[in-house]
This record gives sequence, C-alpha cells and structure tokens, in this order.
Amino acid sequence: MISGSVDLHTHSSASDGSLSPHQLVDVANKIGLQAISITDHDTVEGSVEALDASAPTPLEVLPGVEISADLPSGGMHILGYLISFRDPQLIKLLGQLQEGRRKRNREIVARLIDLGVGVTYEEVLETAKGGQVGRPHFAELLVHKGVVHSFDEAFGKYLGKGRPAYRERFRPRPAEAIQAIRTAGGVAVLAHPYTVERADPYGFEGVVKELHALGLQGLEVYYPDHGPQRTAAYERLAHRYGLVATGGTDFHGRAKSGIHLGVGRGDLRVPYCVVEAIKACRK
Repeated sequence: MISGSVDLHTHSSASDGSLSPHQLVDVANKIGLQAISITDHDTVEGSVEALDASAPTPLEVLPGVEISADLPSGGMHILGYLISFRDPQLIKLLGQLQEGRRKRNREIVARLIDLGVGVTYEEVLETAKGGQVGRPHFAELLVHKGVVHSFDEAFGKYLGKGRPAYRERFRPRPAEAIQAIRTAGGVAVLAHPYTVERADPYGFEGVVKELHALGLQGLEVYYPDHGPQRTAAYERLAHRYGLVATGGTDFHGRAKSGIHLGVGRGDLRVPYCVVEAIKACRK
C-alpha cells in the first residue's frame, strides 16, 4: 500500500494504455493512492470515464489530458489538469489532433505494406479495442503476428522516429496547446521535461523560459526516468520560474513494462501536496 501518494500521469485504453479507466481506478484504490489523473494523449474520454468510476470511492480524480505539441527540435507534451471537458476551444484542438492521428495511422499501414508487412487498418483498430490508435497498438499487432518479438524491436525496426514506417502527424505550436488548456480553466504543465532537454540540452532552459512566458504553469519534476540529480535540477528550475512541481509515473500498463502505478520503477512517491499546489494555480 502507498497511502497518501498520488499519480498524476497515467494512460488508459482510451489512448495507448492497456487498462480501462475503470480498471485504473480500481487498481489505484487497491494500492491506496489518494489521487490520480488520467492524462490520455489528445483525448479526454478516459478522464471522463474515470471520474464516473471514482464517484463511489475515496479516490480523487483530477480531470486531465496530455496534448502533443511541436518544437523545432522535436515534439513535446503538455499536460492539462482540472480542465473543463466542454470547452469549445479545447474540443476543437483535440479534434484536430485526433484527425491527424487517423491520417498518420493510415500512412503507417500503407508504409508497412510497402515494406512487406501484412497488416490492415481494421486489424489495428481491433487491437486498440475502441481506444484511440497509437504506435503502441501497431507494435502490439506486430508482436502478435510474429513480425517482431517485442515492443522495443517493433519501434527499433519499424515505428520509432527515423525508422522506415515512422510518419509525422499534426501537432499544434506550444502556445496553442497552453492556451487551449488555460482557456478550459486548466493548469498547463510540461510533461517529462528530460525528453525536451535530451533533444536540445543547451537550449533547454530557454525553452522553459519561453513556455513560461506563453503561460506554462508547471513542470513535471518527479518522473521515473529523471533520477536524483535531474530531479533536483528540475526542482531548482521550477522554483526559478515560479512553476508548480508535479509528478507521475506515465503508467501505460503492459505497453510500458517496468513502470507500475503510483511508484514507477519502485522508488517514486508523489505527495498529495502536489495536488494542492496545482489547485492553487487556478486561483
């Protein structure tokens, strides 16, 4: 049991996680989490379902989403917390992102066929089981068909950036993503900043400074892949720019092996005071 902790970065089967929103709520209750947020990629469906599922339980569910945005040095993700699901600007942006995903997914299917891999779009949809199709579903299908032996091999051989079946998709500029979250009454947070720093290590602080000027309110400081030194550096950076320090595991279930809800690789603990800090950002 990990009573008193929270996990504010999780994914359900509404995007590319393996557990349904109801299952995520059940697991969170069983392990004693005080709060979670389902932050599915470019959709709020999982978060809506989780709020319904949590109604008769003590678990607090923060409405959430993870929006893909574009940077010259590569993509980035912006987490949105406490958003209004009915906001028209947010709904429009998520619709554009979902259409971009559908277009990209059909291009991946066509490219895999060109490479001699026998897949159909219908098989990919079936693998997603009604959720939003993402590259992990392609990887799962390739493993199931025996084309590759693992998710890592699927991405390394076909689906990863720079690999033969990789295709780009529509992403808004960071300003548009941040504005959509804040217009919807939410709190905008840069997800797993190490991925942005890795793409541009020398200009990383400049990126954070620019995002802060655009309305960014938080930095995901506590994350399984950060390590003690990087976590401490991000804590200092968040303090420097007045950003709330948030955290979560980026739990996907079997699609991201070794990452467990609430604890990451076993040593992550995010206290409830982070939720209170996020709520304070809205005042």
